Amino acid sequence: MTKKLILVAATIALTFTSGAALAAKCSNNGSGFDAFKRDFAKEAKSAGIGKRGLSALASTKYSSSVISYDRKVNAGFRRAASSKSNFNKFYKKKTAGLRGPTLSRLKKYRRTFNKVEKRYGVPKEVLATIWGMETGFGRFTGKKDIITSLASLTHDCRRSGFFKPNLMAALKIVDKGWIPRSKFRGAAHGEIGQTQFMAKNYVKFGVDFDGGGRDLLRSVPDVLASTANYLRAYGWRPGQAYGPGTTNFRVLKEWNASSAYQNAIAKFASTL
Repeated sequence: MTKKLILVAATIALTFTSGAALAAKCSNNGSGFDAFKRDFAKEAKSAGIGKRGLSALASTKYSSSVISYDRKVNAGFRRAASSKSNFNKFYKKKTAGLRGPTLSRLKKYRRTFNKVEKRYGVPKEVLATIWGMETGFGRFTGKKDIITSLASLTHDCRRSGFFKPNLMAALKIVDKGWIPRSKFRGAAHGEIGQTQFMAKNYVKFGVDFDGGGRDLLRSVPDVLASTANYLRAYGWRPGQAYGPGTTNFRVLKEWNASSAYQNAIAKFASTL
């Protein structure tokens, strides 16, 4: 083998070796979590995450309760979509007592809804439904440490590929100081704010709609505009229907992969 070929082969080997060294391994339990964090920290550092973000990752501990919740809620969504009667039970539970508060929010924030709908083309009824169904209009955003949840779910093998970019984005959010670590709390899957944005979507689609800085925790204009911006980015068609079989209904799948959840949003919004 010539010296040139030897050099090329060595370079290729080094590339694969380096990539393997940076690949954080998943597991179906808490074993190896510390090693996972060390490997993921290398990837994060290579991606530009600084001291504050790396420190947040290092301080996490594996959460078995988050993994248990993931298994439970996944089974619940599958059950809700398995039959008409199960969907009806799911729908009744998700929308119980929701109509009055939703109509109240539509009236209270009428100007904001109208501005958002004009800008992004997403009906106020859909936005209000998502807002209410996700967190009861910001009352129940979750108390879990988001970095801990996402680190545990990325370490877990079931959907590691889905949660990995969200963990990286969450580290970026903390590292940049966009949300203080002490206030970086959310739902068990790492959802953030009043309409439960995943971290990568917070970074990509979050909107400052009131001029006070992007804030999906407390700013209603930012919450509604960011949600509409997300749906528009995935192909929402202004002025068109959003029931089953439509393009806009398929966009709702990008919001939540559960067909039961998509149907619940479309059905309830249509009653408003």
